[in-house]
Amino acid sequence: MGIFSIFNKKKTEQPGGKNAPDSRLRVGEPSRLAADTDADRARQREIARATAAKIDAIESAMSNDIFNTPEPAWGSGPRKAKAPAAEDAGSDTLPMLELATTELLADEDLPDALVAPQTAPVIEEIAIMFANDQMAVTEHMLLDSLAELGKDDRTIWWMLFDLYQVGGRQEDFDNIAIDYASQFETSPPSWSPPLMPPGMEERTFAGVTPTEVFSGVLDGEVAPRLERLLQRASENPVLRLEFARIQSVTPDGCALLLETMNRLRASDRELIVAGAAELAELVHSTIEIGQRDASEAPWLLLLALFQLLDREKDFEETAMDYCVTYEVSPPSFEPSLSTATSVSILHTPPATEGFMLPSVIEGATASLFDAIDAYAADSAETVLFDCSRLARVDYSAAAALLNRLRPIAAEKRIELRELNHLVAALFKLLGFTEVAKLFPHKY
Repeated sequence: MGIFSIFNKKKTEQPGGKNAPDSRLRVGEPSRLAADTDADRARQREIARATAAKIDAIESAMSNDIFNTPEPAWGSGPRKAKAPAAEDAGSDTLPMLELATTELLADEDLPDALVAPQTAPVIEEIAIMFANDQMAVTEHMLLDSLAELGKDDRTIWWMLFDLYQVGGRQEDFDNIAIDYASQFETSPPSWSPPLMPPGMEERTFAGVTPTEVFSGVLDGEVAPRLERLLQRASENPVLRLEFARIQSVTPDGCALLLETMNRLRASDRELIVAGAAELAELVHSTIEIGQRDASEAPWLLLLALFQLLDREKDFEETAMDYCVTYEVSPPSFEPSLSTATSVSILHTPPATEGFMLPSVIEGATASLFDAIDAYAADSAETVLFDCSRLARVDYSAAAALLNRLRPIAAEKRIELRELNHLVAALFKLLGFTEVAKLFPHKY
């Protein structure tokens, strides 16, 4: 019975030791309960079979949930009862982030009872501790909150995942991922390569990130766009490529993209690739083991994407298949140090290029805020902030940023996308939803 097989019943010891009293059976007298005993045994066998069937069904459902069902979107759990209107009007606590689209809307757009009232004050305090760089205290509070508040509210878990992600603590991340899967009977979040790769922590780039959004077919027709991207790389230290909208690929397109990515990485440019996992699936669907006459470009691009995604096991398996197909030595896995992955954040028109916020916002912020003003002035209708690299915002800096955004919000729509859940909680507490739409990243 799989998972439940470890819970075998112990055999019940029958009376019969030295001190056991004699019974009718022990002294040889016929038992008048024989018929009843046989009937009881038959009933017990039926109960045992029914219990085993139920356990098998439960186990099958659990296995399907844990290993096959994707992580449910925020708010997919049971709806909480709506609080009385009078209590809602007087509450100043933090509504939690459980929307199905992972979008935190303005207050008037929020659905009813996003979180149990007792959770909000804890979330607020944790967000403040993290903003003030009290990492040990933040971790302690989050771990203490898992036992009670974490039973129903996944926000606590997501904040802890982000704390470990920001700190580069993959082992701790993986450990609580196991507990998460057990708690909610669903697939746990997976570790992602950090957006601030090792050795690049001192880079504090903030500004408009040139973005190229690819859609439709990745074929030879993308050559002019890739060339334009290379030209822009000479003036910009960070570039972003969006692949989530690609629907099919050709060997020529794979070869051109692979060459461009290699040239960008060789030029010491930071490259953020969104939709890399989706592109890897498309490329993988085009290759076939043993087809030696086929182009090697899809194979090599797939290996590069696995390397980019830090999927070493998939890389090694694909490398062996590549070796068998083309009778060459398999390439070795080398973690990418100048390239990071993200999810697609451009839900606005493809021409929109976001303003990337730095990894930490604290201390002197005048130059950053001036750059934000300049970007907002040049933006048409939407001021889009890419927060995929933003790890932490100091409390006072967050308040100052909010004041800087207020006049912008009077004229244009503001979106902050790919927020980690710790920063999102702080922004919600300070009232950012009055001026902007907040989009925490998905787990």
